[in-house]
Amino acid sequence: MSCQEIEKVSLVKAKMKSDQCFQDLSETFKALSDPTRTKIIYALYLEEELCVGDIAAIIGTSDSVISHQLRTLRNMKLVRYHKAGKVAFYSLDDVHINNLFAEGLRHVEEM
Repeated sequence: MSCQEIEKVSLVKAKMKSDQCFQDLSETFKALSDPTRTKIIYALYLEEELCVGDIAAIIGTSDSVISHQLRTLRNMKLVRYHKAGKVAFYSLDDVHINNLFAEGLRHVEEM
């Protein structure tokens, strides 16, 4: 049996985003599927700006592991950085990433 409410179907179809939009959204969630990357996002969520060494010390792993994961997050436009001398400081890319993470965290804490 198939339910097809023509008005609802038409309305939703008219509002559907592009395949590229859904691909990008899927990639964003995929980037957050790695526990190390999620810990990095959480550290930046709490502190706003940290360097690679500080993130590595917080998470308890090497600078190279953190650098690799930050590169992935940067490519996905989830984090950004600026340099102060030779040191790169990372932060969440924008308020949307902060809000997305906050909502996800709230969701799992209320489970």
